[in-house]
Parts: sequence; C-alpha cells; structure tokens
Amino acid sequence: MAASKPVEAAAGGGSGGGGTGSGLPRWQVALAVGAPLLIGAGALYLWGRRRRATRGGGKGASERKTPEGRASPAPAADGSGGGQPDGPGGDEMSPLDRAQAAKNKGNKYFKAGKYEQAIQCYTEAISLCPSEKNADLSTFYQNRAAAYEQLQKWKEVAQDCTKAVELNPKYVKALFRRAKAHEKLDNKKECLEDVTAVCILEGFQNQQSMLLADKVLKLLGKEKAKEKYKNREPLMPSPQFIKSYFSSFTDDIISQPLLRGEKSDEDKDKEGEASVVKENCGYLKAKKYMEEENYDKIISECTKEIEAKGKYMAEALLLRATFYLLIGNANAAKPDLNQVIDMEDANVKLRANALIKRGSMYMQQQQPMLSTQDFNMAADIDPQNADVYHHRGQLKILLDQVEEAVEDFDECIRLRPDSALAQAQKCFALYRQAYTGNNALQVQAAMKGFEDVIKKFPRCAEGYALYAQALTDQQQFGKADEMYDKCIDLEPDNATTYVHKGLLQLQWKQDLDKGLELISKAIEIDNKCDFAYETMGTIEVQRGNLDKAIEMFNKAINLAKSEMEMAHLYSLCDAAYAQTEVAKKYGLKPPTL
Repeated sequence: MAASKPVEAAAGGGSGGGGTGSGLPRWQVALAVGAPLLIGAGALYLWGRRRRATRGGGKGASERKTPEGRASPAPAADGSGGGQPDGPGGDEMSPLDRAQAAKNKGNKYFKAGKYEQAIQCYTEAISLCPSEKNADLSTFYQNRAAAYEQLQKWKEVAQDCTKAVELNPKYVKALFRRAKAHEKLDNKKECLEDVTAVCILEGFQNQQSMLLADKVLKLLGKEKAKEKYKNREPLMPSPQFIKSYFSSFTDDIISQPLLRGEKSDEDKDKEGEASVVKENCGYLKAKKYMEEENYDKIISECTKEIEAKGKYMAEALLLRATFYLLIGNANAAKPDLNQVIDMEDANVKLRANALIKRGSMYMQQQQPMLSTQDFNMAADIDPQNADVYHHRGQLKILLDQVEEAVEDFDECIRLRPDSALAQAQKCFALYRQAYTGNNALQVQAAMKGFEDVIKKFPRCAEGYALYAQALTDQQQFGKADEMYDKCIDLEPDNATTYVHKGLLQLQWKQDLDKGLELISKAIEIDNKCDFAYETMGTIEVQRGNLDKAIEMFNKAINLAKSEMEMAHLYSLCDAAYAQTEVAKKYGLKPPTL
C-alpha cells in the first residue's frame, strides 16, 4: 500500500512522521486527537487547542487577559491598574505612597513617550518601596522594563522582568515581556520557557503568546535539525515501508521483477558469459537483492554498475537515487536523478520516474514551484504514464488544488482502470473538499464513493484506511474501527494502521490504555516506525508524562528521513522539555487527559 503523501514518501519521507505509510497524512491523522500535529507548536498546545475548539475559540491576536501595564495576577497593594504601564496610587506620604507617586509620575512620562524620564521615576519608586511589598516592587520593575522595551534595551528589559518574576512568579506580563526580550537577544531556550509559562497561565487562550511559542519552536527545531541531519547516520527504513513506497508506482521499471531480457544471459553457457554477468553486472545483482529484500546492498551494487558504465547505467542511477531518498540522503540522490533526467536517449519511463521522484523531493524541501515544474515535465515527456498523474494529483492536494487533483486522478484511472489506489485517493480528495466546505450532500456522495471503492477493490487496504478516516470525521467510530480491522487483516505487518486504530480509541472511547497498547503493537511490528514514536510522545504529553514523551520524540528524531521532518519532531520535543522546566521553576503544568 502506498503512502497517501507521495510528496514525502517519494522523497524518502518516514513511514509515519510525515506520510504515514498506511495512507493518512499527518494533518489528517491529527483529526483523530482533535488538534493539528503538523501546524504550530505541536504537543505543547494539543490540549489547549482542543479546549479552545470546544469553547468556541480563543482570544484575538491583540487581546490579552492582563493588558500591557495592568497589575499582575498578584495585584498591587493599592489595587491600582489601568493604562500602560500600571495605574495611580494615593496621596499619603508613607514610603509606599511616595513610591506609588513616583510610579504614577513615571506612567505620565511613559504615556507621553518620554521613556528616559519614566525610567528615572520607576527607579525612584523601586528605591522608595519597602522591601516586603513584593507585589508593588514587581509592578515597578515590570513598568521600568516596559520603558526599556520602548528604547530597545533588551538586556535591561530581561533583567528587570527577572526581578519582577522573582518577586511575583506568576506575573504574566513580566514573563511575556521577558520572553520577547529573550527573542531579541536570540536566547531561544529561555524565550521558550517563558512563553510556555505564559501559555499555561493564560490557559492557552491568547494568540500573541501562542504565536511567539510557535515561532521560537520552529526556529529551534530548524536549528537543531540542520546540525543533527548533517551528521546523521543514514538509516534504511523497514522492509514494510520500502514495499509500501514502491507499491505507489505502476510504471517504475526499477521496481519491477527481473525481466526476461535481463535474465537471458543466465541461460547461456554457464562457463562463459553468464559468469561475467554475475560478477560484473551490479544492477542485476541489485535487482536480485531487491527481490530478496536485502536492501542494504543495493546502493553499493548500483555504484559498481555506474562506475563500469554498464548496460544498465541509467537504471542503476535511478535505483541508487531511489534508495538514497529512502535513507534520507537527498543531496546524494539529486545528482543521480539529474543525470537520468538529462539522458535523452534513456527509456522515457526512467526519465519520467526520475522527474516524479525529484519533484517529490522538491516538495519535501518546501519548493512547490520546482516540484510542479518537474511533474509537468514528466507529463509532457510521458503523457501515457499513469504514475505521473497519480503522484501529481497528490501534490495538488497538498497545494490545496483539489479540482486539479481530481482531474489528475481521473487521468490516472483512465490510463489504468485497475488502479485502486488512485480511485481511493480521488474519493478522499472529493471528501476533503466537501468536508472542509461543509457541503452535506457532497459529503454524502463521497461517503458512498468510498463504499463503491472498497466493494470494487476489496483487497485495497488504502481504500479502507481512507474510508476509516472519513468515518472518524463523521463520528461513525464503530464503523471506522471495522475499516481499520480490514486494513490489519489485509496487511498485518503495517505498523501505522495500528497507530491509527489506537488514535481512534482515544477519540472514540477516551481509552488511553487501549490506544497505547495498539501503538506499542505498532512498535513491536516495526521498531523503525517514527510515526508510532511521535504519536506515543504526543499522548504522553497529554497524560503529563513529559520525560516519557521526550524519550519517544527523541526516538522519532533518530528515525526521521528528512531535515524538515526532523525539525518538526524537535519542535515537539522542545515543547515537552520546556514544560518540564516550567514545572520545576513555577510548578505549572497544563491539565492532563
């Protein structure tokens, strides 16, 4: 069964981290837990986003529970507030009153844009304030930080916010202001910890803090992934994933069994030419290793064929490039793909296949224009190649061009009426369009389409998997569970189906134990299923088991097959780690399942 996101699968994407290997892209899998796993900061905000959905949405981007300049959750002794920064006090001349008067004077300077004078007044307020008046002192420090912020003195902002937080550990404004200062100072880890605390204190209701957390998590993820990916050891995926990947092609010469013409030499004089072929034809050896599922030897045998400039040089280049993609080495794959594409005398199906794979690689690297160009070129040079339309259709879905995707699936089906995969994915595209457009009649038609597909192609596990996801959307959980059972019956070694079935148990019955049991089964079947580790990590975050979550995310990171995928996983891991730090410092933890 093919991955439902060939853009990732064809670029060597993981069997679950991105393209799930069982047919469900991560953004679709996320519906099973009610939160987007791919978009945004990930695990840190899973529970918060679900709660906002049930409450009818969160605060706007410019709205905060404690507006800039208002008192902290532990308010000032005089009960003052209002404006930016904090509000007026009384007229008596006790030390605290003199401090309040200085602050009020500073507030006036602040509102007038006279920040240096405001800083002097807040400094006076700090010096006058009795040391036991923690709430008032914290306000004065926070106000001075606000003035420093206007002057872009980020180091001073961070220092004053630190004083404010030491005096009042749950001072949201001071924490958020310090987070912004850390962002400017490029202290990503510290920024993340502060904004995580803010998100938890605000109940994940404020878009400003959520967006900052999202931004810093992405930056941290990219930074860490770039370094890790550069030095990673290439890792061959599981045999199940490799077979699933190749099954998404029908016109791929290199994935077909050895042809008669390729075997013919072996029928000749065994003392003569056959022995030469066996010793020197690296490509034929590589094909034999493929049939035996001895995948680790394929790249080296293809290299022998290429270096010898043998009869099957073009095929060897394409096969080697494909396995480079599968182990996540796009830099090594690209020159081989380029060479095949430029071979005008090579078999057109080899060149078209190389274009599909390079186009998928570009999409994995977030270069959709280059990806589209390659798919269009493939269609131009080999218009009768069903694979081109099948994979381009999936690309169009990712680009939100559903009508064009359906046209491509229709062309694939016209060329290959027996393409169960294309028919199932066309149905899924129509369903997603109807579902997101809230068109009940079209949803009903798409659901009937799924029934027709599984009736016509009862051996296509992909059809059951995609239908199960649509049924889950419609909250027909019992029937969805039956469809996943059908998938397991057809492909008992497909780990990702167990993950999806486990996610279904969480949404349907809130049965954590059963969900984790199924995901553990997935890992038992395929200990290279990064999707299973990522999902288990996400669940452990929601359960409050942050150390276990970090362990799972790290396992997924080590299995990631692209830098982009690794960056996403790092963002999940960093989100969980930030929560552990916040818990230690402030005793703050989000609610658990």
